[in-house]
Amino acid sequence: MSSASDPPEVPPNGADEGQGAIPHAREGLPSAANQAHLLCSEPRSRSPGHDMDWLVRTIESEIIPRLIAAHQGDPADQRRHDDIDSEQVRAFTDLVLRSESDVCQRYVQGLSEQGVPLTSIYLDLLTPSARRLDAMWVADECDFTQITIALRRMQQIVYNFSPEFRRDSAQWNPDHKRIMLMPVPGSQHTLGILLGSEFFHRAGWHVWGEPTAGHQALIDASRDNWFDMAGISVGSVNQIETLMRFITDLREASRNDHLRIIIGGPLLHHSSGNGLLVNVGADGIAADAAEAVVLANRLINDLQNPLRRPSPT
Repeated sequence: MSSASDPPEVPPNGADEGQGAIPHAREGLPSAANQAHLLCSEPRSRSPGHDMDWLVRTIESEIIPRLIAAHQGDPADQRRHDDIDSEQVRAFTDLVLRSESDVCQRYVQGLSEQGVPLTSIYLDLLTPSARRLDAMWVADECDFTQITIALRRMQQIVYNFSPEFRRDSAQWNPDHKRIMLMPVPGSQHTLGILLGSEFFHRAGWHVWGEPTAGHQALIDASRDNWFDMAGISVGSVNQIETLMRFITDLREASRNDHLRIIIGGPLLHHSSGNGLLVNVGADGIAADAAEAVVLANRLINDLQNPLRRPSPT
């Protein structure tokens, strides 16, 4: 009988204000409710005139650009596709369990040729299929070898489509933001790290990833290199204590005194996962790779933009 721990997964070999207030990526999207929360949650200054000046500047620098982005179509909102539903996820999961890699590749290639965007294939097909494999592992419906091979096939699909997915990436720039991506030390959930790497690369981030690195190696990397952001994938409930210690150690070791940390992963999609992740010491929670990019950019922009909060008077 399998435990509820991580299912086995083959590493991708070098892929590149109180309780409940931790932000999610969707809170950064420009819905009316979120804009109202943004404005109302800012602390008020002592001067009404100062308040109005700050409000105008905030609308000009924060609200309007986000509304424009929403009108143009935010990438995180363009990823859904009507053709990918739960039945197709089940069918694809069976395919990667029972068919050779070239068959799986042709299946995904067919979807792409039908006009399904790769973003949707990654987030609406591969990601829920990986979650389904996780559930099958826990329920003893698949053995170690079956899960390992299926996840290897899914990773190979990501590798094969990587050049196409990154085709419209921002040009390389040494000043671009840097992120380190990793699972909780000791975890075997590396497919999410691979997908996260693809999305952050395409968004113009420099990505450092070593999915199989242990606790000390990751701490050393944080100490030896500059990172604006760290992203951690959490696989199961029994990793919470390890995650909390790891986040504390990561912040203490980091060369960046303002390191921002976001978390996500399979645990977020378990019934109790969201509540368990609220108070682990991270700066935000993202449901998938696309939301992670939105959230990371939001956290960095808020950190760099002095107009986000009025200066004391």
